[in-house]
Amino acid sequence: MNKPLILVTNDDGITAPGIRTLVKIMNDFGDVYVVAPDSPQSAKSNAITLDKPVRCNSIKIDSGLQKEFACSGTPVDCVKLALNKVLPRKPDLCVSGINHGSNSSINVIYSGTVSAALEASLNGVPSLAFSILDYSFSADFNESEYFIRKVVKTVLSNKIYNSICLNVNIPKSIPNQKIKGLKVCQQAVAKWKEEFIERKDAKGDIYYWLTGKFICEDNNNNTDDWALNNQYVSIVPVKFDLTSFEMIKEIQDFFYD
Repeated sequence: MNKPLILVTNDDGITAPGIRTLVKIMNDFGDVYVVAPDSPQSAKSNAITLDKPVRCNSIKIDSGLQKEFACSGTPVDCVKLALNKVLPRKPDLCVSGINHGSNSSINVIYSGTVSAALEASLNGVPSLAFSILDYSFSADFNESEYFIRKVVKTVLSNKIYNSICLNVNIPKSIPNQKIKGLKVCQQAVAKWKEEFIERKDAKGDIYYWLTGKFICEDNNNNTDDWALNNQYVSIVPVKFDLTSFEMIKEIQDFFYD
């Protein structure tokens, strides 16, 4: 029986520790192709490159059987190129990550990690986006590996329908505090209270640096933010249909006689 064909991508860049960990894990599940940005592309969301050529070059970073390609474009560019030019056939699974930093709640709309996985799901490929609540370059992935393997095995074994995309967030490893398990939940209602810090460069010209504070006022215990804060791995099924179904009737009443 042929092994599953697995596409691995990310938004932190092809040399980031997160994707190197993910590649190592995926090699145990199937034939792996890596198509990832050649440099960090965080917060690119579902951006695509239209104003310049996109390059995709074969590269070898770690030992292993995987075939690797470094792409000059965005995470979504990587997936589009992989599906249209690089892979020998449609993959059985796309995995994106492991992102350095959480992609829970409102962060999904900015995330290149999640958008890459969603792009695959839009093309009928089951997809997973993995993130860890640790922004450090030297983040500890040891404890998360067990849960990543469990999620991947479950999705491959159960043949979850093609358009599915699961956004998986993993708590930061804390000494003497184990991750409690998996929790399938919903996206928390939260937002960023943003602030632009004004500074001057060496020439005296003003520039701005975006910062902010994450604010979650959602007290529901069935959200991804709650799960992470309580040492659970959160799993949220996500999709790109942004229709506000609950508002259709009300808006119709405004426009229809």
